Amino acid sequence: MIFDFFTGFAVYFIIWWLVLFTVLPFGVKSAHEAGEAVEQGHEPAAPVRPRLVRKFIQTTIIAGFVYAFYYWLVTYSGVSLDDYPFMPKLPQV
Repeated sequence: MIFDFFTGFAVYFIIWWLVLFTVLPFGVKSAHEAGEAVEQGHEPAAPVRPRLVRKFIQTTIIAGFVYAFYYWLVTYSGVSLDDYPFMPKLPQV
């Protein structure tokens, strides 16, 4: 497997998005949970303070560790995606 910059960036981008959606719900309180009044026209389940910058930083750090593990796995351990049978091998026509 050729591991170049664009492949690495694409893998990191996918990992980053997956980690972001995992990190988003942590530490979020709705207006009802925080004891604040919900104004008319606002969603009651909407977060009071989403802290998105903090979540982006956490996501970047966690995704960096996950990507480092992926890089080690592909580069040094000898394991590649070709080792896992995702689909049966079809006969060549």
